Amino acid sequence: MSKLIIRHRSEEPPPAPEADQDNSQASRTNSQIAERPHADAEMTRVLKTAPLRRTSDSSSGVITFWRHDPLHDVVKPMADHVIMAFPAEPVRFERRDGKAQVNGMTRPGTVTLIPAGSTSRWDIYQPLSVLQLYLPQTTLNHVAQEAGTTAPGDLVERTAHPDSITSRLLLSAADALEGSAALDALFRHQLTDLLATRLLSAYAGSPAMFRPAMGGLSPRVLGRAIERLRSDSDADVSLAALAADAGLSRFHFCRAFKESTGLSPHAWLRQYRLEQAMNMLRNTDTSVVSVAAELGYSSQTAFAAAFRKLTGESPSDWRRQMR
Repeated sequence: MSKLIIRHRSEEPPPAPEADQDNSQASRTNSQIAERPHADAEMTRVLKTAPLRRTSDSSSGVITFWRHDPLHDVVKPMADHVIMAFPAEPVRFERRDGKAQVNGMTRPGTVTLIPAGSTSRWDIYQPLSVLQLYLPQTTLNHVAQEAGTTAPGDLVERTAHPDSITSRLLLSAADALEGSAALDALFRHQLTDLLATRLLSAYAGSPAMFRPAMGGLSPRVLGRAIERLRSDSDADVSLAALAADAGLSRFHFCRAFKESTGLSPHAWLRQYRLEQAMNMLRNTDTSVVSVAAELGYSSQTAFAAAFRKLTGESPSDWRRQMR
C-alpha cells in the first residue's frame, strides 16, 4: 500500500520572490521581441521586391520608399513599429486581424501605423507607392526619456487614418533619401525625433505630457554649434555630436537651437550650404557639377532640386541672371 506523505507548511519550497518573477517575465518578453523579424526584412518578404530608396542608422531607425505590386499576404509580428504615408494615388485595400476588418483607400494626408508585435492580413488591389519609417521601441523610449515624458503606453494601430501632420513629416523624408550626406543624416535624426514625439502624443495608449522648452542656447554654446555646422567634416554635424557638445539631449538641443536662430539645425545647415553655392555660382566659373560635389551633394540632380526649392530657379538659370 502506498504511503500518504504529508508535508508541513514549513517544509514547502518558498514562492519565488516577486522581483525574480518580474525579471523572468521581462526576460521572456525580451526573448519574444528578439525572435521577431525586423521590419525591413518582413516588408521585403511581404512586398516581394526591394525598396527604391533606403537609408538607416542605429539611432534613427530605417526610412524606405517602395513602389510595389498588388499583394495578398499576412504581415507577421515585427520587432519595430511601422509608420506609413502615401504620396500619390488612392488605392483600395482591406486589412483583417481576426478581431476587425478595415476597408478603405490609401491617400495623401493619411497614415498607417502597425505597432511592433501586431499581425494582420493585407489585401492591396493595385500597385502602391509608400514611404515607411521603421522605429525601434528603444528609440521611442529614448525620445520619451529625453523629452521628460512619462513612460509611453502601447501604440494604437491605425489604418489609412487622417493625420496630415504625421503624413507631411514622413513624406518630407523623401528629400533625405537622396542629397547631401551631412544634411541627410542631420535631417534624419531630427525627423525621427519629431515623428517619435508625434507618435507619443497622438498614438500612445497613455498620451505623453511634454515639458515646455525653456530658452535658447548661450552665445558660447551657439557659436560652437555653428562652427561645427560650418565645418567641412561631415562627422562634426551629426545631431548627437552637436547635442553632446552642448551638454543637452538631441530633443532639447533642437528646441534651444531653433529658439536662438529661428531655424532647426538641418534648416540652418541647408540654408548655409546653399548660400555657399550662390557665392560660387556668382563669383567663380566652377561648373554646377563641381559645386554640387564640393558641397557634399550625391548628384547634380539632388543639388539642383534643393537649389530650386530655395530660389525657385535652377542653378544654371540663377547664375545667368546674376551675371
